[in-house]
Amino acid sequence: MSRTEQFAITVPHAEWMQDLFGSQDEHARLIKEAFDVEMVARQGSVLLFGEKKNLDKAIRVVDSLLKEKSKAESINPQKVAYLISLAKDDQLDKMESFVGETVYMTAKGKIIKSKTLGQANYVQMMQKKDLTFGIGPAGTGKTYLAVAMAVKAFGNRDVDKIILTRPAIEAGESLGFLPGDLKDKIDPYLRPLYDSLFDILGYDKFQKYMERGLIEVAPLAYMRGRTLDHAFVILDEAQNTTREQMKMFLTRLGVGSKAVVTGDITQIDLPRGKSSGLIEALEIVSSIQEIGIVYLTEKDVVRHNLVQKIIIAYEKKDMERTSNK
Repeated sequence: MSRTEQFAITVPHAEWMQDLFGSQDEHARLIKEAFDVEMVARQGSVLLFGEKKNLDKAIRVVDSLLKEKSKAESINPQKVAYLISLAKDDQLDKMESFVGETVYMTAKGKIIKSKTLGQANYVQMMQKKDLTFGIGPAGTGKTYLAVAMAVKAFGNRDVDKIILTRPAIEAGESLGFLPGDLKDKIDPYLRPLYDSLFDILGYDKFQKYMERGLIEVAPLAYMRGRTLDHAFVILDEAQNTTREQMKMFLTRLGVGSKAVVTGDITQIDLPRGKSSGLIEALEIVSSIQEIGIVYLTEKDVVRHNLVQKIIIAYEKKDMERTSNK
């Protein structure tokens, strides 16, 4: 029979204890469910009780949470669950080594940085490669981190302009029925890109750069026939490109440019019978060493923790449908 052991961890500041245990002890409950380890607060310390193998992993999680607090990071159930998953896979050391490097500081002083191993890998790949594919579900920060990297490269004068584009497939034949001029008709499809730029740059600086032509936000169709030199180019929602559109985009990359292609291959909105240019491109370019490909998963979701569970539930349903065919 395994013997129960205990271990004490000092909590440097009394006010950290509440965050460590969570509202109504939710964080402690997550750790107990994962490792069958009890957590008890006692005189400036946390006492952990459990079998040695599981106790060691729980200790690593609590230590990591305290390191997060020491860096003025917030602790929430999503972060606790993520650290638990890393501890189970013996990857907490990687988390502490690679995650958290500042990518950019927004106009309002918010620090943008990778929050998961997947995001850290994505950021590093964008730094190293001239062309990077970021593939993953909604909420993994694919577009936001790419925009932050673009703004950083522009601020460092590594590039002369930023170009953000996405396919507006819904704007096909129905475009003429929408009210307003061409800009009014297209803007709703580009709104997520505008939102990221507004948040990172601030409205005034965004407007100034747009007026000077230093930032361009346009539908993918506008890229045809152009060579994009000394630019940071982001193709968003690339799962909705056709084969021809993707090939056209990839061959636009010019001298001194970097490109990031983002997409979610589980959310393809193309008409029936049309195959995704993103899926084909991933097969074609996978052997080219100069191109980086990063796959983000539900573990990298940084939105509400329910989003992770929703994604997993949908993936489970999709697997059931596939197995029943």
